[in-house]
Amino acid sequence: MATPLPPLRRGTLLLLLAILVGVLASAARADLVISKAERRVDLTSYIVRVLASLKVENVGPDPVSQVLLAFPNIQAKNLAAIRAFGSEGKLKGQSIVLPIEVVQPSGAPPELTFFSALLPKPLEKGKTLHLDVLTVFTHSLQPFPEEITQAEAQLVVYQDSAHYLSPYPVKTQTLTIRLPGGRVESYTRQNAKLVDSELKYGPFQDLPPFSYSPVIVHFENNNPFAVAKEVVREIEISHWGNVQITEHYNIIHGGARLKGEFSRIDYQSRPYVRGVSSFRHLIARLPPRAHSIYYRDEIGNISTSHLWGDSKKTQLEIEPRFPLFGGWQTTFTIGYGLPLQDFVFTSDGKRFLNITFGSPMEEILIEKLIVKVVLPEGSKDIEASVPFPIKQWQEVIFQDDWSVVQVKYSHLDIVGRPVVVLEKPDVIPEHNLYFQVYYRFSNISLLREPMMLITGFFLLFVACIAYMRTDMSISKNSPSYLAKLQWDEVQATVQKIQGIFEQYLAVHDKLEGSLRDLSRTGDTQTCKAARKAADAQFKELSKELKPLLTSLQSSPQSYQIWPKVEDLIAKEREMQEKLMTRHSTVVDSFEKKLRGQDVENRIGQQQQKIAALRQEVESLLEYISEI
Repeated sequence: MATPLPPLRRGTLLLLLAILVGVLASAARADLVISKAERRVDLTSYIVRVLASLKVENVGPDPVSQVLLAFPNIQAKNLAAIRAFGSEGKLKGQSIVLPIEVVQPSGAPPELTFFSALLPKPLEKGKTLHLDVLTVFTHSLQPFPEEITQAEAQLVVYQDSAHYLSPYPVKTQTLTIRLPGGRVESYTRQNAKLVDSELKYGPFQDLPPFSYSPVIVHFENNNPFAVAKEVVREIEISHWGNVQITEHYNIIHGGARLKGEFSRIDYQSRPYVRGVSSFRHLIARLPPRAHSIYYRDEIGNISTSHLWGDSKKTQLEIEPRFPLFGGWQTTFTIGYGLPLQDFVFTSDGKRFLNITFGSPMEEILIEKLIVKVVLPEGSKDIEASVPFPIKQWQEVIFQDDWSVVQVKYSHLDIVGRPVVVLEKPDVIPEHNLYFQVYYRFSNISLLREPMMLITGFFLLFVACIAYMRTDMSISKNSPSYLAKLQWDEVQATVQKIQGIFEQYLAVHDKLEGSLRDLSRTGDTQTCKAARKAADAQFKELSKELKPLLTSLQSSPQSYQIWPKVEDLIAKEREMQEKLMTRHSTVVDSFEKKLRGQDVENRIGQQQQKIAALRQEVESLLEYISEI
């Protein structure tokens, strides 16, 4: 059963039809008549291309210098490119490109957008003009349904008019819609004929100006809906023989979003059935002598790519790490080098870069393209020439006719390299035209970096010679040398003192352990023996500490550390006394067979004081170690 079309969009077109028929009749131009109009709509990819071949006759009394082209605003907002080609005469001859500009005829309502194709010379009365108008639209194919499962095919909806919307009367016209193949869910059947993958409407005879007949086609389209949210394309020129291209992509599948879970097993077993709406590779057509090509993402190099080429082209097949279903996105970077002599030339004392503007990817829509042209350091008088409107600025450090923003620094740069930035929304393959960036660059500037290297190595060798011939040793009688020796002695002494105090703390831990054993076994004799052994160890450690303290106190370099050492000694002795007292109290309590609660009451305050002193001693040891 066919899926019903979205009524809201159908109603919108019907409302627009009523507006056009009721309001625009007064704006019709009676001096031109379109005797024949043939439109071909290509729906085989995500980007919609419409070619209108018009035969225009001047039936009015006055010459006409322009031909108006009308589009509903709902279409005009998605118009990415429009081009017109014309030739005068009864028979179609060699066409020339006609300038296109946006106009607003008097009395025209805001529901329409008008373009004017300017003729090279006025069309006289009774003369005929053959006019071909190519329009390219984005976001004109709407997924319906908007969400599908992994196994479902993708269905899209296209809406247009069977009649050619024009401010002039049309004697005869036809509409041919080329579909990608596969099933056609539904379509407007009035005056329609579906043959294989082509849907034909008409012919229609003697239509008045602004005639509009809504057409809706609901069909299967599983071609890649590759949409780049943003592409940053950096072109860096080096007059040492290379033009380096680096392109950063953020790509999303713009088709129906994936509903439910993704099964890798199903996809790998039957990828063209269980993933028919996805795409797993993109094709980039690079210039023929591209070299040093790489393809990577944030993780690293991606090996799932294939490269082949000949004398006319280099083709790179890019396969992301995972297939892209509707709503999924991925980011990656490709880069390659080009021979300088193929893209940088000289004219009228200036050098200029001549290279294509858009992306080398096939059939990809770029919602925002930023092209950065990094010129050699020292470039001046910079101008850019692009064959279509763009947003342009320049990132430089010197004051010129441009804003002062920033530059790019590379190896051995001093003032940085000026960067020309070109930005354009909704970039399609038709925008992949050549553009030029003109600049002045002196050949003497090429010698700057080699001279910097030569000078740097020369100074390095001079410094090495001077170092080898200079006695850099410090005299043993100098105050700085003596001070260094004294400080080394202080450091060695402090390290020994730290070792002794760590032994003190180890003896304390043994006494604490004997008390824990006492509480478990009740053996007071073993505990007393541990106390006796601890006393002997304390005496030995005190004997070792005394000469070290005397040596440290007598050194002039110990003025910063000696107060802390004194504080450390005092805290340790106090902790030792408290610990011994606590030890004696616990042993005495066990001999008197007091209750556990009574023992805790007798030693509670002592225990807290010992813990606080232990923390202070450890803090002092850490502080002394840092000094």
